[in-house]
Amino acid sequence: MEVQDKTIVVTGGASGIGRAMCERFAAEGARQVVVADLNGGGAEAVAEQIAGKAGAAARQVDVGVEAELIDLIDDTESRFGPIDLFCSNAGIGLGNGLDEPDEVWDTIWRVNTQSHIWVARHLVPKMIARGGGYLLNTASAAGLLTQIGSVTYAVTKHAAVALAEWISITHGRDGIKVSVLCPQAVRTPMTADGPGVAAVDGMIEPEQVADAVIEALREERFLVLPHPEVAEYIRRKTTDYDRWLHGMRRLQERYLSS
Repeated sequence: MEVQDKTIVVTGGASGIGRAMCERFAAEGARQVVVADLNGGGAEAVAEQIAGKAGAAARQVDVGVEAELIDLIDDTESRFGPIDLFCSNAGIGLGNGLDEPDEVWDTIWRVNTQSHIWVARHLVPKMIARGGGYLLNTASAAGLLTQIGSVTYAVTKHAAVALAEWISITHGRDGIKVSVLCPQAVRTPMTADGPGVAAVDGMIEPEQVADAVIEALREERFLVLPHPEVAEYIRRKTTDYDRWLHGMRRLQERYLSS
């Protein structure tokens, strides 16, 4: 897929990876980029910045509320036509261990996982009816491996990857293309207080992630891995699960003692 002349929605578009994707899509000649974010002022700023290169609009949206995502989709399509690419990118890091209360689980689940479900529930049938479309869901390397120190993040990101896999398998024949973005540590507001163990292979910039996204979209590749080391970690995990778990326990001990 080439993003030129496409109508694209990006949630979490006011900062970090989302902002970098909006900027790159505009530079690549997208017809319309809708910048959606809980931070409405930040979304407006990004839209104003890219407006000289592409059609741009901003929407304040809480992706943890299904009705707001439905409004985002319906308003975009009524104003700008069919959505060609929906980047379900917004995410949060919240919670640590098994003792987190249900309120924490509910909040992170709604943002990191349920938001992808709501978008797909409402948008995939529309895309199928018109012959196809593209979903780019931001998960994390934690969704393929794990997140040392945060069970909530690990579980919700694993679920996001599983959803993307299922949609690709089930609706590929309907013209629905899916990519899932799984970076390690990226310099964003989420990592402002320190990236933790996710920076084991270094911290990269959001613009590098956007480069990887453009390349993956062109190849219509499912896994988007801005940190190429992750592919080798997946191979080790699937080749010998017990050995991989042992290695992850050692990594955890190194992280906790540092």
